[in-house]
Amino acid sequence: MKLVMAVIKPFKLDEVREALTGLGIQGLTVSEVKGFGRQKGQTEIYRGAEYSVSFLPKVKIEVAVTDDLTDAVVEAIQKAANTGRIGDGKIFVLELAQAIRIRTGESNADAL
Repeated sequence: MKLVMAVIKPFKLDEVREALTGLGIQGLTVSEVKGFGRQKGQTEIYRGAEYSVSFLPKVKIEVAVTDDLTDAVVEAIQKAANTGRIGDGKIFVLELAQAIRIRTGESNADAL
């Protein structure tokens, strides 16, 4: 099993969710996060004063998948989240040692 984490632009969330639903993914976790990478934040003007915003709003998606679905999930996220501009985000794939559904006690692939 793998845990696929993606940090993307907020307005791309619906497209990514639809792409994952099309693959049969039934559940995912979404968090509003802030961060920066090569984008380095931005400069804004508020009440005539210029200030730097070093962290930009992003959305983090986490989805646990079986090994055979990993490549398809990564590809779907990459295509749906891509704008071709700086700040599109990153995808991380981690090994997932165990998953347990609390309600039923099912474990691993059955819990996904």
